[in-house]
Amino acid sequence: MKLLQDKVLSEGIVLSEQVLKVDSFLNHQMDPVLMKEVGKEFARLFQAEGITKVLTIESSGIAPAIMASLELEVPMIFARKQKSLTLREDIYVEKVYSFTKEQSNDVTVSKKFLFPNDRVLIIDDFLAHGEAALGLARIAEQAGASVAGIGIVIEKSFQSGAKRIQDAGYRVESLVRIASLAGGKVTFMTEETVH
Repeated sequence: MKLLQDKVLSEGIVLSEQVLKVDSFLNHQMDPVLMKEVGKEFARLFQAEGITKVLTIESSGIAPAIMASLELEVPMIFARKQKSLTLREDIYVEKVYSFTKEQSNDVTVSKKFLFPNDRVLIIDDFLAHGEAALGLARIAEQAGASVAGIGIVIEKSFQSGAKRIQDAGYRVESLVRIASLAGGKVTFMTEETVH
């Protein structure tokens, strides 16, 4: 997605060979026009899948997920990382490890929002090792729902996430795929490097 690539190049900050900071448009301050286009692209990619719910994890996944759900005209659910006083029982729980934050969180979704007849589209902001996406897939499976696919805004293709998700049998669609952050520079996957 050219618009997103341009934004990564103009505003992304390479902090190390593993970490790209995109807090000016995706995971602190958000660019609503860009998020609208991201949502349209996810809806286009998954329009034939019969999606009934979009599922993400708080907080950085919410903007792209709500825009995708708006385009698909279905509800969006976000898994909570923090324990809620109003969410005590009747919840699906999965442990998800964050490599960026170097901690595990129990993420929860209320059982009243996810059902066996749901076709779920999972959306996440970043794909590194696949922990969040696979955790959300396990939540959907706990509900008996089917995972129609996993949409990623930015994939770090040099890490194991996409392969782990595909090996688990899920379709993954990433809008931007980064081949390397070496030398403080963002290098995107080219058509020749895509399998």
